[in-house]
Amino acid sequence: MINKPMIGVAVAVVIIAGGAWYYARSRPPAVPAVPAEVKAPAEAPAEPALAHPIPAAAGDTASKPPLPPLNDSDAAIADALAHVADAAAVSNYLLTDNIVRRIVATIDNLPRQKAAIEKRPTTPLAGSFLANGDELHATLDARNFARYEPLVAVVRKLDMQQLAAVYLRYYPLFQQAYQDLGYPNGYFNDRLVQVIDVLLATPELRGPIELTRPNVMYTFADPAIEARPAGQKLLIRMGPQNAAAIKTKLTELRTAITAAAPKP
Repeated sequence: MINKPMIGVAVAVVIIAGGAWYYARSRPPAVPAVPAEVKAPAEAPAEPALAHPIPAAAGDTASKPPLPPLNDSDAAIADALAHVADAAAVSNYLLTDNIVRRIVATIDNLPRQKAAIEKRPTTPLAGSFLANGDELHATLDARNFARYEPLVAVVRKLDMQQLAAVYLRYYPLFQQAYQDLGYPNGYFNDRLVQVIDVLLATPELRGPIELTRPNVMYTFADPAIEARPAGQKLLIRMGPQNAAAIKTKLTELRTAITAAAPKP
C-alpha cells in the first residue's frame, strides 16, 4: 500500500523535476563540462590466505550427524577421545569442562613466553618440581623427568591418524573457539601447525641445566633459555627422552592434518 507521506514525497519529486526542466529550458546552453575522472572502486580486502587448509575429505559433513554447539560439546569430545586413547587415561588426565576452548587457548599460548596454567585442558601432574642445590645455585633434577613419564606413555600409544580424525571431525568447533579467543579472521589449523613447528624446534640441552629462584618459582638461569616459548621450556623440563617421544607424535600429527612433513 502507498501511504499519504509516500504520495507527498512522489509529488515533491515530480515538482522538483519539472522545475529543473523549466529552468534548464530558460537558460542558454551551457558549455559542456569536462567529465571528471572516474576512479575505480577500491577492492575489498582479501581474506587471509590459508597456509594449511584441512584435507578436503574432512570438510565433507553432509553424510555425518550435525555437531553439537560449542558450549555443549564436552561430552561428545571426551567420548571421541576415549575411543582414541585409553578411557581411563582420558578420565585421569583430561579436564571435562570447556575442553575445546581449553585446548585452543593452550595451543595458542604455547609459542608465548608464558602460558596460563588455569587454561590447560589436563590435570596437574603428581609430585613436586625437583631441583638440586639451593636457591642461588641450582640445577634441574633428572628425577623430575619421571613425573612426566605416565602422561608421555599415554601419548606414545596414541594413533595420531585417529586423533587427527577426531580433530578434523570437530574442526568447526575448534575454529569457532579460536575466533572467539580474539582472532575473527584467523584459521586455527594454521595456528596449530605453527605451534607444532615451534615445539619441534626445541633444542636438546646437554649437561646440567642451571636454575635460579628469584621468587616462588624456579626459572632457567640462562636468559636465552628462559626467553624461549613456554612450550619449548615445558619440553626441556620433561627431559630429552620424553621430549623426543612428544616430538615424534607431533610430527605424525602434523603430517596427518597437512599431508606434508615439516621443513628441516
